[in-house]
Amino acid sequence: MVGPALHRYALHDARQGRRILAALPGLRARHAVRPPARADDLSGLPPAYITSAEFDPNRDEAIGYAQRLLQVGVPVELHQWPGTFHGSQAILSAEVSQRQTAELGAALRRALAD
Repeated sequence: MVGPALHRYALHDARQGRRILAALPGLRARHAVRPPARADDLSGLPPAYITSAEFDPNRDEAIGYAQRLLQVGVPVELHQWPGTFHGSQAILSAEVSQRQTAELGAALRRALAD
């Protein structure tokens, strides 16, 4: 559960995220490389580990990207962390942050073992 202080931070973070995202169209025009999530064809991409927070300006895009990957047969591990906000993993003392870090470490170990 997000308390009032964290909820205010999450709302601020969402507004900041929207401002950053609003600047992206101009940035995309200057760069030839596009993020994989914006590609028309996602087939042939490697397996993906995707996470998002409940209060994250990128949450819906992350979930949509995972769904698109699954539709073309790319293995996907998707984690949506209830009660968290974009950047909350930086609060290292929080139990949920510790679980997120442990899950990410386990995913990296699995990927590097192959």
